[in-house]
Amino acid sequence: MTNSNWTNEDIPDQNNKVIVITGATSGLGKQATKVLASKNAKVILAVRNTQKAEGVVMEIREYFPNAQLEIRHLDLGSLKSVRTFAKEFTNDYNQLDVLINNAGIMMCPYSKTEDGFEIQMGTNHFGHFALTGLLIPLLLDTKDSRVVATSSLAHKSGDINFDDINWESRKYSTTKAYSDSKLANLYFTYELARKYRGNRNAPMFTVAHPGGTNTDLGRHLSIAKLLSPIIGQKVEMGTLPSLRAATDLNATTGDYFGPKNFFEVRGYPVIVKPSKMAQNEANAKKLWDISEHMTGVKY
Repeated sequence: MTNSNWTNEDIPDQNNKVIVITGATSGLGKQATKVLASKNAKVILAVRNTQKAEGVVMEIREYFPNAQLEIRHLDLGSLKSVRTFAKEFTNDYNQLDVLINNAGIMMCPYSKTEDGFEIQMGTNHFGHFALTGLLIPLLLDTKDSRVVATSSLAHKSGDINFDDINWESRKYSTTKAYSDSKLANLYFTYELARKYRGNRNAPMFTVAHPGGTNTDLGRHLSIAKLLSPIIGQKVEMGTLPSLRAATDLNATTGDYFGPKNFFEVRGYPVIVKPSKMAQNEANAKKLWDISEHMTGVKY
């Protein structure tokens, strides 16, 4: 494998692998589903809208008639739904090779999940924290398993207020809340790596960000509203960092993949650096403790 231009061609055969992708009905999740199914993986589309997922499955099977695809309902804004998904999946499967925590919401008006979490932190972080924790026993039982988190360039402006994580005593900034949730994805991965360091059965924990794709770039980089059509990249390129994080045989725990060109906005996937804030171990531990407390999921 070359470090310069890593593409779908570099993905090894995924035969006999079971891969769960959250948010598989559009954008990065849909593209990752298509690519991994083409590489012979069995892909579980963990989605809120199962009807939409049926359309995605039909579309993928037009290209790859033998694609192994399965749809399961999962609403990351509901801990009850997360628990149901994890319980049913664990009952039905004795392996989980890759969990790609891809689903996310961005820049929406202030609201809360059914468990009372601010909607972006609740969906993008707490939901995935709970899901990963409930699936960890299966991941530990599966040789060479992986967990992939999906962050964003927006994490660089994140700075979580741990005293008001649900935005109950501040004026809401949807942009800031999104950035905080993407910072949380990095904290979560790095703390996972520390918790399982020395455990030879531990999954590999990696992170990726898509740079700027034409679908979401302008929403979290103010300058990009004008530049998006010029510098934004297609979803096929934007998905490559996640695919590399999920499949590259040379990857190691803690690797963070993003596009290599134009300040990580576009280009082929390489290992990139998180912000200094994202490497704050005390903050990562604090978020972990809050997450266990608020979700009720203990690792």
